[in-house]
Amino acid sequence: MLRLEKITKVYPTGEVLRDVTWEVKPGNRIGLVGVNGAGKSTQLKIIMGEIEPTTGSVIRPNELHIGYLNQEFEVDPRRTVREEFWTVFKEANAVQKKLAEIPIQMESANPDELDGLIKALDREQRKFEALNGYGLESKIERILPEMGFHNDDGERLVSSFSGGWQMRMGLGKVMLKAPDLLLLDEPTNHLDLETIEWLESYLKGLTTPMVIVSHDREFLDRLCTHIVETERGVSTTYLGNYSTYLAQKAEAKVAQQATFDRQQKEIAKQQTFVDRFRASATRSTQAKSREKQLDKIELVEAPISDVKGLQFKFPPAPRSGREVVQINELTHTYGDNILFLGADLLIERGDRIAFVGPNGAGKSTLLRLIMGIETPVEGDATLGEHNVIPSYFEQNQAEALDLNKTVMATIHDEVPKWTNEEVRSLLGRFLFSGDMVRKSVTSLSGGEKARLALAKMLLAPANLLILDEPTNHLDIPAKEMLESALKNYDGTVLTVSHDRFFISQVANKIVEIREGELRLYRGDYNYYLDKIAQEKERAKLEKLEAERAAKAAAKRKKQTEKQKAKASSKKKR
Repeated sequence: MLRLEKITKVYPTGEVLRDVTWEVKPGNRIGLVGVNGAGKSTQLKIIMGEIEPTTGSVIRPNELHIGYLNQEFEVDPRRTVREEFWTVFKEANAVQKKLAEIPIQMESANPDELDGLIKALDREQRKFEALNGYGLESKIERILPEMGFHNDDGERLVSSFSGGWQMRMGLGKVMLKAPDLLLLDEPTNHLDLETIEWLESYLKGLTTPMVIVSHDREFLDRLCTHIVETERGVSTTYLGNYSTYLAQKAEAKVAQQATFDRQQKEIAKQQTFVDRFRASATRSTQAKSREKQLDKIELVEAPISDVKGLQFKFPPAPRSGREVVQINELTHTYGDNILFLGADLLIERGDRIAFVGPNGAGKSTLLRLIMGIETPVEGDATLGEHNVIPSYFEQNQAEALDLNKTVMATIHDEVPKWTNEEVRSLLGRFLFSGDMVRKSVTSLSGGEKARLALAKMLLAPANLLILDEPTNHLDIPAKEMLESALKNYDGTVLTVSHDRFFISQVANKIVEIREGELRLYRGDYNYYLDKIAQEKERAKLEKLEAERAAKAAAKRKKQTEKQKAKASSKKKR
């Protein structure tokens, strides 16, 4: 269906892709993985034809229709949902607008103008039919429920829907074009868990082959049939999902290292023989023969060492009291939206709590209430009284960091007694080296800002880490390092994250925000999922039981009414 053949891409700043070869076949769901800057999005743009490779080629059928959902899906908040879907069919959409405008013009037209407008209406009507406009209308009506919208939602404004629902609109627009190949660039960014699970289910139901760039390991695990890793500009294809890829890569690395070691040992042995007997009168011929054999050996390369990743650990946490955070009768609203209604929660020393719930449920707001950045309408959310030292990682790093400072100054101003070498050493552990420390914060990427904010958290010991979407913009190796650091941290952790794999690695309790309450589940993420499944099953059984009871009651009522009618008829007779 599509094949990238020996692709290279060189920019003035350096080489991004050196030897990329992989293919997509019918039914494949390819996951592209690699550190930030490895060239994943570049490969998607090469496939789309937005940029040209320096060398190599993209082999594909001439009529291959590619659908592309990028990270910033474009929707117009001023349109209705149905109008937004219509924008996919540009020519038919323009004709449809004229068909809506002409009758309005006819209402105020004089007799001479009216004749021209009638002809124009007939002409546009024919155009609309030639473009299969009514068939396109049917397509849009079918895509609405497919994306989870009710029929009435078609007339609502795009602005009235959350980011997750707007992503569904973006995906629906792509699917209306009936693509032969689907490209998805970070499709789960900024989506809540419920929407991510809907997206997984929807994509699993498609037969369309797809290529997915994502740092969401759980998403890759559940969807992908192949993983293509790009490391130092070279691609390697693995059969299976993300977990299978990790196991295969580890096994291949061990096997390659063993082969390399054996070959090096044999080469050293033969070279020793050559060096010893090269000048020997009796064995020089044998030595020269072995030397020629050494020259002909096809050398096995040593396995590529792991890409340098983020290296850090949190400072030792001073011991706090048992009660770290107390939430009592908490009520908080935004306008008419009630986030919390008499909510209670006690957070104790050593808890690692992940707050979950749909976008807009109040997860980030709760963290700000705990930090005292916002004041609740009623009740309170307060830190414990005994030696609780919090450290807060904000979701939006652009708001948390001074954009006018350099990377170096951001750290140095917090610890003015440190030497430049000490500051550079810390920044080096967060992959800021050389001239990068002189860059202004405003010029940093989202991932670089996240790393700089994490570096700031190491400057002062804290026993309560409050982390709002800490994995946003981080690549997979950086996420793994953060998970490792949190596992080895001996304080209390409160986090909001849409990364299910991250939650499963760091949380020992889950708090779901539901209907204004804080519902505590005393177990990890898998325990929470099991409990939710049990609750849904119980609710389903209760609903069936209620329906059966209602039917039985209706039947009894009908029988009673029938008996009364019979008795009344008998009495009348």
